[in-house]
Amino acid sequence: MSRTKLEVADIFRDHGPAWRQANAGHISLGQLKVMAAIEDCRTAELGGHVARCDNEKCGHTQIAYNSCRNRHCPKCQGAAAREWLAEREKELLPVPYFHVVFTLPAKIADIAYQNKSAIYGILFKASAETMITIAADPKHLGARIGVLSVLHSWGSALTHHPHVHMIVPGGGISLDGTRWVACRLNFFLAVHVLSALFRRLVLEKLEAAHRAGELQFFGRHASLTNAQDFATYLAPLGSSKWVVYCRRPFGGPEEVLRYLARYTHRVAISNRRLISLDDKGVAFKWKDYRLEGQERYNKVMTLPTHEFIRRFLMHVLPAGFHRIRYYGFLTCQTRAKNIVRIRELLAVPLIPVDAIKTASAKPEEPKAPEHPCPCCGSNMRIIETFVRGQQPKNRPTPVPPKIRIDTS
Repeated sequence: MSRTKLEVADIFRDHGPAWRQANAGHISLGQLKVMAAIEDCRTAELGGHVARCDNEKCGHTQIAYNSCRNRHCPKCQGAAAREWLAEREKELLPVPYFHVVFTLPAKIADIAYQNKSAIYGILFKASAETMITIAADPKHLGARIGVLSVLHSWGSALTHHPHVHMIVPGGGISLDGTRWVACRLNFFLAVHVLSALFRRLVLEKLEAAHRAGELQFFGRHASLTNAQDFATYLAPLGSSKWVVYCRRPFGGPEEVLRYLARYTHRVAISNRRLISLDDKGVAFKWKDYRLEGQERYNKVMTLPTHEFIRRFLMHVLPAGFHRIRYYGFLTCQTRAKNIVRIRELLAVPLIPVDAIKTASAKPEEPKAPEHPCPCCGSNMRIIETFVRGQQPKNRPTPVPPKIRIDTS
């Protein structure tokens, strides 16, 4: 069957029961919870509310069902991203920002799937330590920097491809704390230096985790439980090139926020990339990074439905694992104090938020409704709430049938 607006939830509802039965005993509790949450999202299963237009002549009534708010749900990340970005907007600095990406080699990605918490944690720590160490070196920047780091575990084709995206202000606080040290124009830190240190730190941390018994191996990797076999497995990686990417993509604070919105609350695949669901499987858009230019964009891939579900659930994170982390002067404990100090060093005037709102307000213009009516634009007011399993007493306004007048 084909749909005009296909969603991951549709795929789970139609094929999830059979997939769960076929894979019983091989699905984690976390994956089952994600499937259930996505299937129930914005349906009567989660309850909701009824809203009616305040304009008596209109009286439009509509039902809105509750969101699951699961961090893996494609429909719930938009609101979460907006809330998170509103907080980050207050912390933006008037300096250039850089985008840095650290990627794990395929051999480590293979064992990371069986050790998500441990190896994803190593990826976060090693990449942040690399940035902070090189930036503090007087031969490079000689400053304490701040890092916002976001984990992505997928490639465009939903394959397992763990990497972190970093958004980094272009400079830092001098080691003695007395001044702001700006980086060079359009250049932050040497990529080959970052790559070499990142490689060493990851390998050291993997070996330490193995010695501490923090890694588990199954299937074709079961032999890696042995320390010598594990060392042999990692040995070729010590002399290979590791991918670190760095560029300055931002034209100003607004572009920084747009860029953040693209990366921080993204899930393995968005609903807008889905094309169709039929007997052949799930068709979706993807980027083929092996190609250059426009040829890499909007390629179409079709996966058997059971394989699509498997790949999507491959990216479910362990419970309690934080996929957005802060380092350096952006750590949560000291971020507010450090932002104030940096603004002082940059000689940026501090204007209270209330003063900004007052100055920009236009009292002569009426405030737009927070929830406008889709029919007349008046305010929509909640008149009823209902919980899971209940049916609302008020019914939505029926959609008038479209009448086509053929004048031919």
